[in-house]
Amino acid sequence: MKLFKLLILISILSLQSCKTRSSKINGVSFVASRDAVNESHINPVVKVNANYAAIMPFGFIKNLEHPEIIHNTDRQWFGETKAGAEQYIGELRKKKIKIMIKPQIWVWRGEFTGFIEMTNEADWKILEDSYSKFILEYAELAHTVKAELFCIGTELEKFIENRPEYWFALIKKIRTKYKGELTYAANWDEFKRTPFWTDLDYIGVDAYFPVSDSKTPTVEESLEGWKTHKPVIYKMFQKHDKPVLFTEYGYRSVDYSGKTPWISDRSMNQVNLEAQTNTTQALFETFWEEDWFAGGFIWKWFHKHDKVGGKENFMFTPQNKPAEALLRKQYKITNE
Repeated sequence: MKLFKLLILISILSLQSCKTRSSKINGVSFVASRDAVNESHINPVVKVNANYAAIMPFGFIKNLEHPEIIHNTDRQWFGETKAGAEQYIGELRKKKIKIMIKPQIWVWRGEFTGFIEMTNEADWKILEDSYSKFILEYAELAHTVKAELFCIGTELEKFIENRPEYWFALIKKIRTKYKGELTYAANWDEFKRTPFWTDLDYIGVDAYFPVSDSKTPTVEESLEGWKTHKPVIYKMFQKHDKPVLFTEYGYRSVDYSGKTPWISDRSMNQVNLEAQTNTTQALFETFWEEDWFAGGFIWKWFHKHDKVGGKENFMFTPQNKPAEALLRKQYKITNE
């Protein structure tokens, strides 16, 4: 009898372990556009078996030294505003898609947000006040729409490095307005230095790690490339006891897709669908079965599915490429 009970207990624990491994955030980064969306734009998200979407309203800064963030204006595209984000979320909710609200900053001419850095105390204070207004407005929206996740910032290393006290205080303010789970989207070479993981619910990483120097990386080469990075990522999980979430992940369908995956330069335009598929497959094989890994949001997903991506496209989206079939298969396997 004791042996029988022990076997039952082992079976239960085994089932629980399987459920932990299979319950993933299978997300898409849903691009903010000029337009409102409807059911026809959400159905492809459902068909790819995604269970989450990142909604990304935007604020704008003139340059890296400018402290004021302009946001939620009638000069922005609809999807970049609060009203647009709320409309997108409403349509996604109808299809039972869970939500991460991920407000982002765009620097004029596309300069890297990680380099935003003020040159004097007065401008730092203006930036802090401006960023607080921006992010707290969307924290309130996250509360209103009951978003499952809220991302407090994306790739802002110099801002955080220079003003850590501000960020710790900001997290406390956000939690007074929004009671759901929090993350921050650290760049792939930033997350090791982010100081406030213990105060959040997920270690968020924009996972553009280099994994191969080959023109057409094989799955095996890419798996080998991850052996450098995976232990570092796992060490952060151990240190903070927080699951790791890839707030962005993905590869372009170009030659050398695994060499510098963060680059979106259009001069890299030699289409290579196999390279995108192989690097993506290796990422799935490396992380999606790990209990400590929460899942991720593929970069990026456009609302007009039938008009984007395709076999001549050299950018990130998996839409209408072999990588979409791979995504659909992986997300089906690991859905709740």
